[in-house]
Amino acid sequence: MKVLLTRPEGRNQAMIEQLNAKGVDYIVTSLLAVAPTQHPFSHQQLSDADAIIFISTNAVKYAAEMLNNHFPASRYYAVGKATAAALAELGVFAETAPEESQDSEGLLSLTSLSDIAQQQVVIIRGVGGRETIAEQLSLRQASVSYWEVYQRVTPQLDSQYICNYWASAQIDTIVVTSGEVLDNLIKLVPKELFAWLQSCHIIVPSHRVEQRAKTAGIHHVTNANGANTEAVLRALSI
Repeated sequence: MKVLLTRPEGRNQAMIEQLNAKGVDYIVTSLLAVAPTQHPFSHQQLSDADAIIFISTNAVKYAAEMLNNHFPASRYYAVGKATAAALAELGVFAETAPEESQDSEGLLSLTSLSDIAQQQVVIIRGVGGRETIAEQLSLRQASVSYWEVYQRVTPQLDSQYICNYWASAQIDTIVVTSGEVLDNLIKLVPKELFAWLQSCHIIVPSHRVEQRAKTAGIHHVTNANGANTEAVLRALSI
């Protein structure tokens, strides 16, 4: 097995440590970059919220910077374990999605979010994220608003060179941690190397991304049911 890690720069370290410990070869090529936004959102708006939901560790990172690590009293939620851990490091306890479903649907299954009518909810995320949580909470008669603290950008890569490099290096397993990373991977691979991509074992974080991969013609796919290191390692069976 030789693994390609594709998270944004600085976000692959936990997997690198685990792969090194297990003697598994890997290459790191970030297929997504993240940059802060300048979207204004007042501390008072957060203070008025009954519940605050963080979608990702990047949401935690950039919100913390904008708030100078001063988080108002509220009920906090995190979509995955890694996001909850990032909040915990800042002294914020967050309820998270169940172990078996570390995604939006898992978060929505929490009992504490089932009866949320007339409550104010702020979702902290990147620009253009999924609408599932907001849509479902709105159906439950909550008042939902977004604070978009970061944006995703595509790194500038020479597709022919990098894909030939991966193939010649005998990459056979690719860890994809979001739909955006999957889209960037598919766009990057030239047609003449698509058969190589199809031969690879693709690890994805959710059923939604799994279906997206299969629709694109990639069928050797494993749903890790989460993007955290533990979930990915289980999917890799190492």
